Amino acid sequence: MNSKTPHAPSPPAPLPQAGEGSTQPDLRTVIDASLNALAHATAAYTPQLTPREIGIVTSVSTGIAKVSGLPNVGFEELLQFPNDLFGIAFNVDEDEIGVVLLGESWQLNTGDEVLRTGRVMDVPVGTGLIGRVITPLGQPLDDQGALLFDQRLPIERSAQSIMDRAPVTVPLQTGIKVIDALIPIGRGQRELILGDRQTGKTAIAIDTILNQRDQNVLCIYCAIGQRASAVAKVVADLREQGAMAYTIVVVTEGNDPPGLAYIAPYAATSIAEYLMEQGRDVLIVYDDLTHHARAYRELSLLLRRPPGREAYPGDIFYIHSRLLERATHLRDDLGGGSLTALPIIETEAQNMSAYIPTNLISITDGQIYLAPKLFELGILPAVDVGKSVSRVGGKAQRAAYRAVAGTLKLAYAQFEELETFARFGTRLDESTRQIIDHGLRIRACLKQPEFDPLSMAEQIAVLLALTEKLFDDTPLDQMRAAEQAVRHAARDLPADLVQRFATADTLTDADRKLLLDMARAALAEKAP
Repeated sequence: MNSKTPHAPSPPAPLPQAGEGSTQPDLRTVIDASLNALAHATAAYTPQLTPREIGIVTSVSTGIAKVSGLPNVGFEELLQFPNDLFGIAFNVDEDEIGVVLLGESWQLNTGDEVLRTGRVMDVPVGTGLIGRVITPLGQPLDDQGALLFDQRLPIERSAQSIMDRAPVTVPLQTGIKVIDALIPIGRGQRELILGDRQTGKTAIAIDTILNQRDQNVLCIYCAIGQRASAVAKVVADLREQGAMAYTIVVVTEGNDPPGLAYIAPYAATSIAEYLMEQGRDVLIVYDDLTHHARAYRELSLLLRRPPGREAYPGDIFYIHSRLLERATHLRDDLGGGSLTALPIIETEAQNMSAYIPTNLISITDGQIYLAPKLFELGILPAVDVGKSVSRVGGKAQRAAYRAVAGTLKLAYAQFEELETFARFGTRLDESTRQIIDHGLRIRACLKQPEFDPLSMAEQIAVLLALTEKLFDDTPLDQMRAAEQAVRHAARDLPADLVQRFATADTLTDADRKLLLDMARAALAEKAP
């Protein structure tokens, strides 16, 4: 057996005594000083009680809960339930509170405790969110780690005052010929996109986001109650086209609680407002506000609020007006940033006069209407030029655009009216036939495939050739190839001319001659 004698512990080194050449204070002096400080702090301490209000869940329904026992709770205050579930105090009645849940209601039981947070619902904001896919609660959905944000802002904020706003003077180029030429949009404008389901509303919004590459415009895509597969396709398209480098995606899916769908656009707008206040130009897409209105109707009916027209509550107009009024263009001394809103709304059976569409038409600065008839004919994007309007963008449209597209809308309207009469087999004179032939070229030229935005120089070159009737001799089945030839030729235009397109300068006669000569040469080279 191995036995080892344990070593005895060495005695502690003696403390140096005062007066023995040590610079350290006497141990007894240190202890006395510490005890005196502790006694003084204890005597000066006054215990304070922090009161907490604790409520009790009295009933739970799909998406809402009723709570009692919080007498001092405020309207829209954030409440905390067990299991990290939160809700917003929506109905503050004398006896109980109606709470909109921001999570699954199955996690709650009657009798659970509820705590006040003393704050309203907020969302993380900052440039660190660019390129991320998040929920309205600020939770990441893209497996790229935790969010990096600058601060948190309330989702409900007052719109900028009138005196803080500047006129809309700078265009927001969508890259879509029919919109940039005939229904232009300015930075800081609110342009409604509406139409029946499956007519290409989201495609226009995504093409607009794709065209903001190298335009110094940040984009936010807010999916409200969309199918998970549809949202996944949008995110995949944005990643494939390289647009996620300047885009934030805020997502609520169709199976999420209605409370999340309700707060989604407000949370996305707070993120956009923070970026706008940093002097950036921001584009936000709400896809779509039909689901938002339905989610709010569902919550209001569950909370026993009085229903109005089409069972919507009486303040349905206000929830959208206070949202869209936050889109604006700030004065230069406030940074000069802008927030452009593209809300999307779905119509039923082409009924633009329904309750929610008319509300939004009256709030926004114009609308882009997509007609199912044009979609079925393969005229994409299916923009009905006659029913679409921009109440601001004409003032923001560049002078070069106005020079080449000023008469285009009138010519197209004349063509559509004459085309209707021509279907009756009426004999047409030569001038009428020329108007119809020219209108057919306009319609063919305004067609544009998805994910194929045109630069400003390409659009101006094509539109000038169109208005000068250079395409009228081209067969309709060769219009696509002829347009591509002009587009390729426009990429070789002089840099100084391209730069003038983006300014307020009008096209000179020399500029027009250069563009027309270039277009004629490209078409002659393309001709068989």
